[in-house]
Amino acid sequence: MNVLILGAAGGIGSSLVEKLDSLDSKLFLGYHNSKITSNHPSHQVDGSDFEATDSFVKSGLERLGSIDGVVCLAGNLILKPAHLSSEKDFSDSIGANLKTAFSVVKAVGNNLENCSVVLMSTAAASIGLANHELIASAKAGVEGLTSSASKTYARKNLRFNTVSPGLVQTPLSEKITSNKLALSASIKMHGLQRIGKPGDISEMIRFLIDPKNDWITGQNFIIDGGLSSTK
Repeated sequence: MNVLILGAAGGIGSSLVEKLDSLDSKLFLGYHNSKITSNHPSHQVDGSDFEATDSFVKSGLERLGSIDGVVCLAGNLILKPAHLSSEKDFSDSIGANLKTAFSVVKAVGNNLENCSVVLMSTAAASIGLANHELIASAKAGVEGLTSSASKTYARKNLRFNTVSPGLVQTPLSEKITSNKLALSASIKMHGLQRIGKPGDISEMIRFLIDPKNDWITGQNFIIDGGLSSTK
C-alpha cells in the first residue's frame, strides 16, 4: 500500500507506521512539531493550512506514484468546561481537529482518486462526558464532514470514514493517564476495564485503508472498549 499519514509522530501514528512497515508499504509522513524517527520520507506540515496540506498531498503523490490511503491523525485535546474555555481554546480546538480534517478532505478532493481516507473523531462526540465540550464539538464536525465528503467524492471512488477512540495511552492523553485518580475513574468507565493501546486504533485504520476493503464509506467506527455502549 502507498499511504500518506499526517500526524505520524504521535502514539497512534507511530503504531500505524510500524504496522504498515510489516506489510512493506510505501509511506510519506507528515509531522507538525515532533520530528519522526523513520526511514520513510517525511515533511513538516501544518495540517490546518490549506495550501500546505495540498502541497503535502501533491508531494506524496509525486513521490509514491499512486495513493491507496490518507490518514489524518493531527489534533489536540483540551479538557475544560465551556464556561472556562477561552476564545483561543475554541479556535485552537477547531483548528487542530476540524480545520485540519477539512484541509485534508479539500486536498484529497483536488488531487486524488481511488483512495481511502481516514479521519479521527472521538467516542466523546457520541456520549456526554464532562469537560469535553471543546473536543466533542470539533470532532462532531469531523463526523459530519466525513458523511458529506463520502457522497460528494464517491464519483472519484474516494472513501471517507472516521475512527472514534475512547481513552488511549498516547502522549496526547498524558494529562489524564499520568493522574492516578483520573486514570482509575476512566478505566472504570470502559466496559473492558482498561484504556486503549495505540495498536487497538491503528489496526482499525490499517483495515480501512486496505484496498481490499473498498466498499466501506461514510461510516464512524467507535473503538472504545465499551465506553460508549456499556454502563
